[in-house]
Amino acid sequence: MIMKQSRKKEKVPTLLKVFDADNEQFYQRVGTDRSRHTYNIKVRAREYVADYIQAEVHQADVPLNYLTLEFIQRFSVYLSVRRGLHGGTIWLNCMMLKGVVIRAHKRGIVRTNPFAEFHVAKNIRERQYLTEEELHQLMSYHFADSRQTYTRDLFVFSAFTGMSFVDIYHLRRSDIQCIDGNVWIIASRQKTGIPFKVRLLKQSLAIIRKYAADNKESIFDRLKYHAIAKRLPVVLRECGIEKPVTFHCARHTFAIMAMNQGMPIESISHILGHSNIKTTQIYARITMKKLDSDFVRLEKRLDSALDDMKRKRLRKKHPFLYFFISRLLAKGA
Repeated sequence: MIMKQSRKKEKVPTLLKVFDADNEQFYQRVGTDRSRHTYNIKVRAREYVADYIQAEVHQADVPLNYLTLEFIQRFSVYLSVRRGLHGGTIWLNCMMLKGVVIRAHKRGIVRTNPFAEFHVAKNIRERQYLTEEELHQLMSYHFADSRQTYTRDLFVFSAFTGMSFVDIYHLRRSDIQCIDGNVWIIASRQKTGIPFKVRLLKQSLAIIRKYAADNKESIFDRLKYHAIAKRLPVVLRECGIEKPVTFHCARHTFAIMAMNQGMPIESISHILGHSNIKTTQIYARITMKKLDSDFVRLEKRLDSALDDMKRKRLRKKHPFLYFFISRLLAKGA
């Protein structure tokens, strides 16, 4: 007698439940090696996926194996057409979904990776930053509101250290060390765990001394990202800077200043805590000011070289005339 074995129908997990579980695991690490800001981006991406499923598929959720290349492509179109997002934001939300799917694929929850053939251009725009003149303008302005002063000082501190907001938030006295008469911050980036070292210049050291309390391990208090981010545009406008600058642009400002002053890109990459120097190359774009000064220097050298060639040619063909002109130039000098 052949016994028929009953097979339980395999239950396929749904996309949003897997997304929620992935976000929950990420949230457990917020404050240690993950940032609240990135968590908020992941939550927003999950909301976009849920809205897309509701609007296009007309369901509350879909099985994870429902994901196909066409599903993802239509999701990116939905973000553009229906939600009005642009290239970089579309790319970011697709990458959040991609991360969830890839991790599910590695755990064997989903058999295939529909993102294997998917590509959306990141469309990176020129990074905003403050010029050295604008930074000095910001530093020298007197604010009547102490909250605006505090926001300004935090931005300036980031611009002279290259530290992100989350790394400033976690800065402790134990991270500050005196080596050979200079004060250094030696810590690890909260986002990646990569160690970084940065020497405190007089501008950043003055801000440390201004806000560090003797009885506290943390350096800065009252650090709420959204409050600082909301106040920053007001601070910039008040001192006459009309640019769409976010707090993160302080890191761009540091990278640009360091590059303009001749710091090697390898050193900039280490200070910023990047794992890949290509990331630094995106941050530290060469400014028009740097390009212009390079061209001025090149022009002077070329003019000098051409003048030398002309003088040599004149001396060879007309030695008497060369001697006469040389004497006239010497008298004029």
